Amino acid sequence: MKRTGGIFLLTLTVSFSLFAADFNDIYGDAADRFDFLQDPNTGLTVFPILTIPLGGEYEGMGTAYTAVARDSSFFDANPAASSMMQYTELSVMHNNWIADTNIEGIAYTNRSDNIGYAFAGKFLYVPFTGYDYWGERTSAGYYSETIAIANISRNFLADYYFSGVSLGANLKAAYRHVSENIAAGQSALGIMADVGMLTRFNFAKPYYSRDKNAAFGLTVRNVGPSVMNEPLPMSVTTGIAYSFFRPWILAFDVTIPFSFNPSSYPAEKPGGALGTSIAVTDFFSVQAGFLVKGGNPRISLGSLVGMDDFSLVINYTLDMTTQLSNLDRFSIAMKINLGDNGRQEKFNRAEELYLAGVDFYARGNIAQAIEYCEKALEIDPNFTPARETMEVARRARDLQMRMEELQRIE
Repeated sequence: MKRTGGIFLLTLTVSFSLFAADFNDIYGDAADRFDFLQDPNTGLTVFPILTIPLGGEYEGMGTAYTAVARDSSFFDANPAASSMMQYTELSVMHNNWIADTNIEGIAYTNRSDNIGYAFAGKFLYVPFTGYDYWGERTSAGYYSETIAIANISRNFLADYYFSGVSLGANLKAAYRHVSENIAAGQSALGIMADVGMLTRFNFAKPYYSRDKNAAFGLTVRNVGPSVMNEPLPMSVTTGIAYSFFRPWILAFDVTIPFSFNPSSYPAEKPGGALGTSIAVTDFFSVQAGFLVKGGNPRISLGSLVGMDDFSLVINYTLDMTTQLSNLDRFSIAMKINLGDNGRQEKFNRAEELYLAGVDFYARGNIAQAIEYCEKALEIDPNFTPARETMEVARRARDLQMRMEELQRIE
């Protein structure tokens, strides 16, 4: 079945790209409706790689991922997510962006109880050839941008009923390389940071599941000093996500760029993104998204196949820069599942002890009920039902002891 899902993933994504060939005229006409969003301030910031989605669900959902942030592409969305990741994950990603421009990436994320940490790198490269007025080649080389990212986050207030509030930060170092024979003195180094918040909870939940059905996220991205008098693409993004039904997630993000020097380098106009993910089976899901940024609306379609130890995410993006002849705007990510550091096993053991405690309580064996609930809490201090049952059992024990004392007095 998983092999069939992989074939369907490729067929679905490629079919969408072929459909886009006939859709270009329709899309161009639709894009004209967004002329009012044309932004004269676009392109004033340095390091374009900071604003280009690398891949994963982040791109497949049209970047509406600030409140979803559940795979290693959270680096581009919300640095608070590492302490809420289900699994330790190693990902490698490739994005065939525009013409000869490609972006490669690698990410590793791990979690120890309520602390998450991660490391990632992104590399953009463009071959460049210069010609003179008569068509003679005058220079050749590469333009490249490299980003190194270190992440840490901490989850607070988590318990059985509430996923907690996670706070996190990315520290990023970016290097732009321009060959000296192309443009001398244009290579540059920049330092910047992201901070984020993420929380998940139940809200008007119409179905039964231990997974939370609502989420809220907030991120401030790329805050740092100018690089060679060019500002960084700084922005504030807030996002919400909601599951109306168990397999369906709908997410919405609003991004507001800002500038430390608005008189010389005004910020771009605000933008928004709408994304969705539908789990068709337990190992196959599809994503789609719509991003409005400037006068160039972007449509994305992605699909994910989860194998036993790894998953594949393939995305296709359509906007005014897409060139089908070169198979532009395809991205692929391979995620390797390295386990959960025993968290699920610990949860299952705590649950077994808790259920045994409930059974003892139902039989009237209060001492055993308290003992088993205490053992469950030793394994998982956040297992709130065990704490609640233990408190009820202790009150029942105290009441029983008082009644026995009264009987002895009489």
